[in-house]
Amino acid sequence: MKITAHDQQLLSVLRENARASTAEIARRLKLSRTTVQSRIERLERLGVIGGYTVRVHDAAEHGHIRAHIMITVLPKQMASVVEALHAMPAVRALHSVSGAFDLMALGVVPSVGEMDELTDRIGAIDGVERTTSAIVLSAKFER
Repeated sequence: MKITAHDQQLLSVLRENARASTAEIARRLKLSRTTVQSRIERLERLGVIGGYTVRVHDAAEHGHIRAHIMITVLPKQMASVVEALHAMPAVRALHSVSGAFDLMALGVVPSVGEMDELTDRIGAIDGVERTTSAIVLSAKFER
């Protein structure tokens, strides 16, 4: 997959607002609308753009608790742990990481009590050795 500097700029604009019109993107990038549409179609066809999603505004989840939950997994249990975490809607993202932990999950729930329950549920998954959580105080930026 060859991604050019122009493709990177296009992807950056789409990360900000994937619903932006082709004409708006073309104006921002100083390209023709046809060129932008062709690049988007090519990036989708190549699988560079794997889909589009919804980003919920912070105000819609005002008061929700967010936490990064670091997880240590027993050897040979990774696939079943990932499957169990994927089935939990409160787990918004899951990353494999280097260091003392194997996985880092982003949990989002309405209350501290529900975060306590979520971390207990994660800790109870067969193959999870231990968890450590860090509550997110604020997001400085997200892309």
